[in-house]
Amino acid sequence: MLMLGIAGLELGAHESRWLADPHVVGVTLFARNFSGRRQVTALIDAIRNVREDLIVAVDQEGGPVQRFRDGFTRLPALSTIGARYDADPEEAIELAELHAWLMVSELRPLGVDLSFAPVADLLRGNRAIGPRAFHADPATVGVLTQAYVRGMRLAGMAATLKHFPGHGSVAEDTHYDHAIDARSYERIVDEDLVPFRDAFQAGAEAVMMAHVCFPAVDPLPAGYSSRWIRDILRGEMGFGGLVLSDDIGMAAAQGPGGIAARIDLHLEAGCDLVLACAADLAEPALAAVAHRPPSDPELCSSLRGMVSGNWESLMSNPMHGQVAARLAALHGEMA
Repeated sequence: MLMLGIAGLELGAHESRWLADPHVVGVTLFARNFSGRRQVTALIDAIRNVREDLIVAVDQEGGPVQRFRDGFTRLPALSTIGARYDADPEEAIELAELHAWLMVSELRPLGVDLSFAPVADLLRGNRAIGPRAFHADPATVGVLTQAYVRGMRLAGMAATLKHFPGHGSVAEDTHYDHAIDARSYERIVDEDLVPFRDAFQAGAEAVMMAHVCFPAVDPLPAGYSSRWIRDILRGEMGFGGLVLSDDIGMAAAQGPGGIAARIDLHLEAGCDLVLACAADLAEPALAAVAHRPPSDPELCSSLRGMVSGNWESLMSNPMHGQVAARLAALHGEMA
């Protein structure tokens, strides 16, 4: 039901109490929780000591959004792979799979279950998305998103497509502004929904909703909209995986009012998990769901990381160095 954030590099006693609450299903880690591989591994171990079943997640997309950096491969932005697609589609598809494989292979030995990836939005100038998206062309994004999902799953991690039904075609950054996309439903179907449909066929396990409002479909932002979640995503598109909110602390999520109203609207619209990423949101979020039944322990079973090797075996695997070198060449192609 809830995925919470914690404040710093170590787990405080009060945070352990939060995570022990049966309404909490996981923790999302950020750069504020990372100073190095050994430290973050110890932090994850402390989280597991509270509850072994908690999902540990992070945004490790590459490019501008990579929370763990020191000691990890610097992953290029997905837009560099999209640019490569224009010159050599087959190579770009391979690079998308390898990018995903490397990202997951460096996270799983630490005990991270989930990276919220890949971005399935279109590369059309949005201030929040920017180079995080593969390409402006829906079909190209669909092909590369499918490849990325395959790479993640091969390396032992579920895929989370974001941000449904598409965050790339408006200018506003929903971290700081409300975003309204006035296009028709038909245009959204023909453009932004294409990569999501393609990635569903590749087996993506989860979708993260956008805090974008599409008034031609529903006056509410998509994460608050049963029309988008229950009717379109579940009904028309047949998606059977988990639906996650984006962070309820973002500016574009604040329309309904306080934390309780935001959580209630997300859950009533059909979200399975609600993300409250700032540590100071944890207490009001827990208070908001206290009257609800505890989360089903099996709710997040599809998001648990699969078996992986240790860090030493990864570093001794020649494929790791080869893939890192191939991806490093993309950094020179960044716009």
